[in-house]
Amino acid sequence: MPSDAIHQSLANCHTIAVVGLSPKPHRDSFRVAKYMQDHGFRIVPINPNAREVLGEKSYASLTEAAQHERIDMVNCFRNSEDIPPIAAEAIAIGAKSLWLQIGVVNHAAATQAQAVGLTVVQDKCLMVEYARLG
Repeated sequence: MPSDAIHQSLANCHTIAVVGLSPKPHRDSFRVAKYMQDHGFRIVPINPNAREVLGEKSYASLTEAAQHERIDMVNCFRNSEDIPPIAAEAIAIGAKSLWLQIGVVNHAAATQAQAVGLTVVQDKCLMVEYARLG
């Protein structure tokens, strides 16, 4: 993954929708989202089974969240095969970037998102890459 895509994803990014954000503190999605929140990013939880995570209202879908929030980045903690409809929603809501966490890769969805101008990062941890950039 070229580091310019990582830089581009984080440039002018203020609000991160986290698809699959768990309210359980031991889960990677919670730890990564908390870290990003602690570093000044607004977190929008996307989890139909939670009412609130990290003090933020949780939404059932990106589409629902986008009716209330401007979303810059969609960060995915879902299985690779679950990504195509999430990528389609990210495109539809006008997100700037789609970030697939470590172990999450879907080339068809990435190509679709890139074709309409989204910056896509696959198989990388947002927290690790942000920390690495300092």
